[in-house]
Amino acid sequence: MKNKYFALLVLISFFSYAFTLTLHDAPASVYFSPRGGAQQAIVDVIGQAKESVLVQAYSFTSSPIAKALLEAHKRGVKVEVVLDKGQRTARYSGATFLRNVGIPVWIDAKHAIAHNKVMVIDGATVITGSFNFTKAAEEKNAENLLIIQDQGLARLYTQNWERHREHSEEY
Repeated sequence: MKNKYFALLVLISFFSYAFTLTLHDAPASVYFSPRGGAQQAIVDVIGQAKESVLVQAYSFTSSPIAKALLEAHKRGVKVEVVLDKGQRTARYSGATFLRNVGIPVWIDAKHAIAHNKVMVIDGATVITGSFNFTKAAEEKNAENLLIIQDQGLARLYTQNWERHREHSEEY
């Protein structure tokens, strides 16, 4: 009987997307908008990327962030982006800009809304929060941003990014 319960727990864990972890000595920065420096903080972290930048975004219209991703791409950093299906028809989407400069962009149309606002930098730093990668997020909206340096957390976010990339369509 004990093995049946263990097998059920393993099966539930396999299909679960919830994880519990304790962060120890994980440096973190917190930003609040409007005009709280979140956009510049994102640009600065992208500017330090050496290997990879994985992006998941609901809305992407920030020129400074798009330019920082382009500069990282030019430095040889692997930059890949998964966006919500609304970016296909958005008036000022960064999707077209990024694709046109050679950065792979995919559209996650599997969900009603792919409402993520995440970046994983070099498998070690996670950028997340309510902060959309838009001009309005920096200048008008009340939003928040966390930048957390932790490889374990980055691994979980990378696995989630990969799951969404797998069912996304090339833009």
